[in-house]
Amino acid sequence: MYKTILGIETSCDETAAAVLSFDPAQDKQKGIRILSNIVASSAAIQSKYGGIIPEQAAREQLKSIIPVIQEAINESRLTINEIDAIAVTFGPGLIGSLLVGVETAKTLALVWNKPLIPVNHLVGHFYANFIDKVSKEGKVSEVSNESTQNPPLDTFGTFDTSPTFPIIGLLVSGGHTDLVLFTDHNKYQYLGGTRDDAAGECFDKCARLLGLPYPGGPEISKLAATGDASKIKLPKPMTNSKDLDFSFSGLKTAVANYIDKNKNYKHKDLAASIEQTIIESLMNKTLQAVKEYGINQVMIAGGVAANQALSEALRKSLHVRVFSPSHNIFCTDNASMIAAAGFFSEEITKPLDLQANPNLSL
Repeated sequence: MYKTILGIETSCDETAAAVLSFDPAQDKQKGIRILSNIVASSAAIQSKYGGIIPEQAAREQLKSIIPVIQEAINESRLTINEIDAIAVTFGPGLIGSLLVGVETAKTLALVWNKPLIPVNHLVGHFYANFIDKVSKEGKVSEVSNESTQNPPLDTFGTFDTSPTFPIIGLLVSGGHTDLVLFTDHNKYQYLGGTRDDAAGECFDKCARLLGLPYPGGPEISKLAATGDASKIKLPKPMTNSKDLDFSFSGLKTAVANYIDKNKNYKHKDLAASIEQTIIESLMNKTLQAVKEYGINQVMIAGGVAANQALSEALRKSLHVRVFSPSHNIFCTDNASMIAAAGFFSEEITKPLDLQANPNLSL
């Protein structure tokens, strides 16, 4: 197993690089340590248009990829010779964005003579739960492509132990909503997923209907905190289905119809109802999976995992141990989760053989 890995992530509009360390003999219980984590985001640019413009995101990543990688290595206080391998997201995602990261990683692997580990972005999200703490030498940073500032985030908390197996994984993001049963590293069974819109996509589209800025999920959560969900009832699709699939397109339609028919509603109450309905849909199916497979652990991952109401609801209702990434930056796209997944991957590829796959699935 490698002890230090450089991770690279460019599946959407973030350009991210991180250096992580993991010594099984010393860190098995505490988890993987971060030496550096750099994220350059073009979200401020994309928000002007209410969503991501793929070509524009890729152009910003071309500008940022080398400086971000260089900064991650510098902050790790390691030399290139001390980095054992490179892990990179090769799918799914926007093809232009994926190519920036994949081709850069391939080039560096060849030039530096390092093993190259391809990582499925969706699997990578779950490995945010195996990250334990920032080492004394490192810091976690988030930057915007529009700024040269690099402010450190607060040090985040630690867990007594990392997740163990078997464990149910709930992935909730802008593009994916999936339930997975992990029996070990690299061994998992797909249980179910959304048949149409993802939960994060539903948040964003409902936010647009409410006139809220992009990204919409955090904006709905802010508004929902002051609202009363009981004032407006919305449908919960597939609540009574026996499978473990989700559906959110009907909820989005219901919100649009409600707004058309009710001109004097309170935005905060509708936001609260949207959030509660999505959370209950996620909670019901996860509880169903826990009971069906007799599992006493759940880990949530993806951008929507940053929603505090979701993690609190799962902990209160499931009566099992619930893991979630220890800082919001590890819920959204980042390179630390990709490097973390790399420590447990058994797949090493020849650099020239690796190809970006925008349609990769679990």
